[in-house]
Parts: sequence; C-alpha cells; structure tokens
Amino acid sequence: MKPQRITVLGSTGSVGVSTLDVISRHPGRFEVFALSASTKVDELLAQCLRFAPRFAVMASAPHARLLADKLRGTGLRTEVLQGPDAIEAIASHEECDAVMAAIVGAAGLGPCLAAARAGKRLLLANKEALVVGGELFMRTVREGGATLLPIDSEHSAIFQSLPEDVATWPRRIDKIILTASGGPFRTHAPETLAAVTPEQACAHPNWVMGRKISVDSATMMNKALEVIEARHLFGVTPQQIEVVIHPQSVVHSMVQFTDASVIAQLGTPDMRVPIAVGLAWPERIESGAASLDFRQLAALTFDAPDARLFPGLDLAWQALRAAPGTTAVLNAANEVAVDAFLHHRLRFDRIHAVNVETLEAVLPSNPASLADLLALDASARAAANAAALRFAA
Repeated sequence: MKPQRITVLGSTGSVGVSTLDVISRHPGRFEVFALSASTKVDELLAQCLRFAPRFAVMASAPHARLLADKLRGTGLRTEVLQGPDAIEAIASHEECDAVMAAIVGAAGLGPCLAAARAGKRLLLANKEALVVGGELFMRTVREGGATLLPIDSEHSAIFQSLPEDVATWPRRIDKIILTASGGPFRTHAPETLAAVTPEQACAHPNWVMGRKISVDSATMMNKALEVIEARHLFGVTPQQIEVVIHPQSVVHSMVQFTDASVIAQLGTPDMRVPIAVGLAWPERIESGAASLDFRQLAALTFDAPDARLFPGLDLAWQALRAAPGTTAVLNAANEVAVDAFLHHRLRFDRIHAVNVETLEAVLPSNPASLADLLALDASARAAANAAALRFAA
C-alpha cells in the first residue's frame, strides 16, 4: 500500500508533535510531505532531520532564512519556504494526501480553506476555521469534496459516536453533550480569580496543551468555541448542544439520540487517540496512548457549569443567535484578551469583559468571503485591543 503523504501545519505545537509521534509508529503507512511552524526554528529543524519532508515552511522570511542556513550541509533535500501563501500551497499541493490543520487561531483559516478547496483529507484541530469561517468553511468543504475529520477530543468523540451515514444524523440526534474538565479553577471562589497568574492558568490538571488553549480551558472559552464548532460540524441547532463539567476527562463527549439512549466515547486524556482516528479512519491504528484500566478509575462525575466562574461560556449561544460573523468577532476578541493576559497586561477575570465589550462594539455585516472575514477579524482585534487597554491590569 502506498503511504499517505501528510502535511502537518503547526508541527511544533502540541498537536503537531503528537501527530508526528503517531506517524512515526506507522512508517509504512504514512510519510511526512510538509511541515510548517511559526517561530520555532530549532524544533522544526529537528523534525526535518527526523522526517525529511519535501517542504518546510516558516511564517516569516527571517525565520525561513535561519532554517535554510541550519539545513545547509545536512544532505536533506527539504525546500524551505516562508509566509502565508507558502502555507496554503503545502496544504493544497497535489502530491499531499492529508492535512493536519493544527495552526492556532484565525491564522489557520486560510490554509484550511485551501486544503478544503483542493479536496484533501482534512484533519481539523483548528477551532477557528469553523468559529471564524462557519458556513463559508463548510460550503468550501462540500464544494471541494474534502473529507473533514475533527481532531479536538470532544468533536472526535461525537464523530465516533455517530453513525457513518451522515444523512441520518438530523433525525437521530436529540442533543450533543460536550464534556469539559473545568480547568484548574473549577473549585475556586469567583472572587479569587483576579489574582490568577498565567503560570497558574496554564497548569491544566489533565491535558498537556499550548498556553493559549490552556487559558481558554481555564476560562471555559475553549468550550464556548467548541459549541460553535459542533453546531457547524454536526448540523445541529445551538439548543441541541449542552455542556457538562467532567473533571476526570475520561468521557470525551456524548450523543443523546431521539430514543433517549446515549452513546459516549471514553479514553485516556491523550491527543494521540483522536489524531490516530483522523489519520486512519475508518480503520483503527495504534496511537501510543495508554489504555483505560476501569478497575483503577475513580468515580466519574458530571456537573453543570458555574456561570459565576465561567461567564464566557454563554457567549457561544449568544453569538450563534446574533448576526452572521459574530462568532468571528468573539474569537478575535478572545485571542487579543488572552494574549494580553499572558503578557501581564490584563487580569484573568477581565478577559470576559474584553470579549463582551468587543461584541457590543463591532457589528458584523454578513461576511461572505475570506477577505470579508479577515477584515472583520482586524476590526474586532482593534476594538479588543482598545478594550484591553481600558481594562488593563
């Protein structure tokens, strides 16, 4: 069998590293076609030396020059490219079979659209492609004939719990139940959140993730984004999506069907599991993750989210009820607010305030193209930066 040629966008991030780990376990089944990174030159260099991709892309010209210099003399034939156009090119290249979309933030939307237009097997770990792109992204997937496979653990769990016949989903699904760990502060008093530091917010109790998504988990804005993502992925209404706190992170999400039965996907909290599902679906391959030992499991608990601790969660349903494009505004505001918090310019408990103020300040006008979405994203970021300054720590 000819190996699948995989492009990994965001290969030096946690999902990218996990993807390469799974790929390395199946050398006859997969080969790395291209890799991309933002600024981590040495990490990408090490990946190139191990996997010998045809292309390696850095986000900026200086980083690309540095990588090219370091690769010179290694004997590798890896071609170094730079910039957004190059990232889109490796995502849509005719010799690429599948794309792992693991670039964090709205910057990943363009490459995701390029891969979708080219009809690739698209492994989606970038929430923002759906949160920002919404209907445009899903329409591009359909028109391009792409195969879309969710990689977020929650959406992969839902996907695995549903029948393969997509046409039957509307009449079978009663509701989707997204589980959330609750992050590091789920048992804290709301008034203590003002003193939270970036280091505390990034110390997730169950998952090893990047800093931005770790903060989103602590505020549960990641779950708000996942609600929006689930609405588009599975064609349900916002009212058919529910969130429950499940601190053990063993049940990754559930589907309740119209007959009141519930199907859930369980597993250890290891991103290599949904990655392996996406790479091999509909087959199953070894992921490297540990198996569950049910004899060692503590009680599995489920609770309603506390709105005082997680006020941002409800913004998902508010944004979905609002004008098209509102979810893109929410995403941009949150990216700006989290960045300000991580750089000690904004208190943790004021992230929500920046998001709310930006939603009130920016009125979207039904964006119909990538250019429209990028313009809306820029406007929202400007408004969010102004709000962050007003709420500055």
